[in-house]
Amino acid sequence: MILTLQTLASATGAGIVRAQSWLAYLQQALDAFEITTPARAAAFLAQIGHESAGLRFTTEIWNPAQVPAQARYEGRADLGNTQPGDGFKFRGHGLIQVTGRANHAAARDHLRVKCGTRVPDFEQEPHRLAEPEWAALSAADFWARKGLNELADAGNFEQITRRINGGTNGLADRLARFAVAKNVLGA
Repeated sequence: MILTLQTLASATGAGIVRAQSWLAYLQQALDAFEITTPARAAAFLAQIGHESAGLRFTTEIWNPAQVPAQARYEGRADLGNTQPGDGFKFRGHGLIQVTGRANHAAARDHLRVKCGTRVPDFEQEPHRLAEPEWAALSAADFWARKGLNELADAGNFEQITRRINGGTNGLADRLARFAVAKNVLGA
């Protein structure tokens, strides 16, 4: 499936200029992780459109006073946050936000299998996961590893949301983006 600039902008809710800066990276990610049918692409683009607010944010907006869950990132062994400051340093990065030291390292390892040693060490340089190429590829890698292509094939958009978000946070926005994406992609 070949993305066009207009399709990408519409499906993610991004402006044309922003979509232009993402087009090549997202095409690479779609191809690399078999997000190659209209149904898969519509679901993926709608989800990343929501997660990134229309391809605007690839680093989690940090405000533990407003988002109490962020304060709990520090010291979480299940996230691999074992060093002082890891909570902030390994906050979410990417179009589907990778959170925690262990998950940044896992994203590096998964992408190195697919893309070789040119993949940065996201454990040493977590901010690199927010760069467009790695943000797009890490989102597609997450998508593939979580079986979301199969859920898209089955039309189970709500379950896709649950696997990405852990619940149905933002479901109305995700569904609205999905309706547009399906329309522009002919899904």
